[in-house]
Amino acid sequence: MLEHKIPPPIVMLTSLAGVYLSSQTSSLSALTIEAPLWLSIATAVLGLGIMLSGALEFRKAKTTVNPLNPEQASELVISGVFKITRNPMYLGMSLIIIAASLALGNLIGLAWMMGFMLYIQVFQIKPEEKAMHKLFGDSFADYCQQVRRWI
Repeated sequence: MLEHKIPPPIVMLTSLAGVYLSSQTSSLSALTIEAPLWLSIATAVLGLGIMLSGALEFRKAKTTVNPLNPEQASELVISGVFKITRNPMYLGMSLIIIAASLALGNLIGLAWMMGFMLYIQVFQIKPEEKAMHKLFGDSFADYCQQVRRWI
């Protein structure tokens, strides 16, 4: 069981709030980026697509999607998007934070995205991986050798 029980979507929403608030701070106005709106939309759609793809693979395998109880996983999912990344939902969330940063023209938003990734890695991914090692042993170890944590 995870020691920290903050759902990853709440961590993402907190990061998005940070992106927004930092874009409204006039003292940070020199740290802006200009990106076309279509790039922000495409990045958000890509992020949502990756997240949805991962969730659908979990559903197909009839295993838990709940990141707060990884020990309840009934199957090691290594198909679909999981052939590219071990953490598609977190990767998708990171892309959504990037999309918000692009839409708001906020370079500081990239720091919020990196903070999100660091937090998720330490407090979510590492405990999840520990649970997966316990549940699936060598199969999970082999999977980790073949597929990167992020991309």
